[in-house]
Amino acid sequence: MNRRTWIKDTLAAAIAMTAAPAVAARRSEAEWVVTTQEKPWQRLALTAGSNGGDVFVRLDRPLQTIEGFGACFNELGWTALQALSPADRNGILRELFTPGGAGFTLCRMPLGANDFSRDWYSYDETPGDFALAHFSIENDRETLIPFIHAARQYQPGLKLWASPWSPPVWMKTNKHYAAALPPPHIETGLRPDQVGKEGTDMFIQEEAYFRTYAAYFGRFIDAYRQEGIPIAMVMPQNEFNSAQIFPSCTWTPEGLARFIRHLGPEMARRDVEIFFGTMERPNEKLVETSLLDPVAGPYIRGVGFQWAGKGAVARIHEHYPALSIYQTEQECGDGRNDWRFCRYAWTLMKHYLTNGATAYMYWNMALKQGGVSRWGWAQNSLVTVDTQTGTYTYNPEYYLLKHVSHFVQPGAVRLETASWSGYENLLAFRNPDGRIAVVLQNDLCEPMPIRVRVGEQVFAPELPPDSFSTIVVDPE
Repeated sequence: MNRRTWIKDTLAAAIAMTAAPAVAARRSEAEWVVTTQEKPWQRLALTAGSNGGDVFVRLDRPLQTIEGFGACFNELGWTALQALSPADRNGILRELFTPGGAGFTLCRMPLGANDFSRDWYSYDETPGDFALAHFSIENDRETLIPFIHAARQYQPGLKLWASPWSPPVWMKTNKHYAAALPPPHIETGLRPDQVGKEGTDMFIQEEAYFRTYAAYFGRFIDAYRQEGIPIAMVMPQNEFNSAQIFPSCTWTPEGLARFIRHLGPEMARRDVEIFFGTMERPNEKLVETSLLDPVAGPYIRGVGFQWAGKGAVARIHEHYPALSIYQTEQECGDGRNDWRFCRYAWTLMKHYLTNGATAYMYWNMALKQGGVSRWGWAQNSLVTVDTQTGTYTYNPEYYLLKHVSHFVQPGAVRLETASWSGYENLLAFRNPDGRIAVVLQNDLCEPMPIRVRVGEQVFAPELPPDSFSTIVVDPE
């Protein structure tokens, strides 16, 4: 459908709504929750409006189906939570994972060390161990495994997916987990001769290494199943095009396609899906090399995007509408956890979801104050833990994410919206139970009266200045 036709149909529907006989101001079951910088998660009375509307939720225009919302299980998240009492730690996990809280149902985990691990490790650091005789997940029994089990107590159906940041170092050309020199003030143990030029840390492009690394993924899936933790999906590499000072590995698009040819059968035998990702560059052609490969392509069920990769989301969704689109890692902030970045995070969420994303994942669930990684990068988190006092704080981005994840169930369908007034700062969804959730931002410094029409119902909240709102209503 071209834009002219869409505008014509939308205006016709809006005119029909406004021309309809006046609707009695009866109230269905409805909720309105508001978050401002000073007062998060306020439940306010929702006023029924008169006939008409400024914003129309198009119940007749369903878009993509939502698979879920969540975050990433990182080692430093678990160590931060260990500074709290068991009651407080369990309270946070209950809030993150139960339907009464954020209701996370879909989360990421690292396959080996990442930038928020305690330090570098992989599951097999014995050089030349093509038989993987020394493969072990022993490190994870101290952190990731108890972290995931603790979360699954509150969300037994939690779906997990995994990606590595770096393979074992003996599978890389530079024989080191990292790919770039750190700033002078950060001590990582790298020497210039261990790093080389950017891009020289590539995975070794030989079939024996591809085959062994695919088996390495299989061993990981099997080992976690033995721990009672099923992994539903894997992506072959985090940010495959970026050399970093923390665990990383660069791949060519052709190299990834060759690897997926081996990874595909290993995962198919275990009923585990493969997504292409994570994609951190705004160039859809980097994805298409694998999607169009006659052997690798059929194994790929979706694509994961993060950071600058958001620039390629719309085109991939347009050209490959059958693929799931995951936002795999919200941009990480600077450790300040302030309202400024929360407002930016809304623009990210809106961009991904309006361009076809079926899942949205935050990054760090919890960190100590300052949010500094083992490799010196300060980042935001949903929860900040003060290890000196044994207390914690839910940060603004947590409430923003909860404004969507608490109200939008897996299987919900995003709905198209239209506006007479030009207001487009919203997202709308229809849940499997039929309830409609509308998430709105008022980015002005003054109140914003608005009439939201859902079917034959009109609601007229006055959005507080600089606020986020969610309205949930029963359909007529």
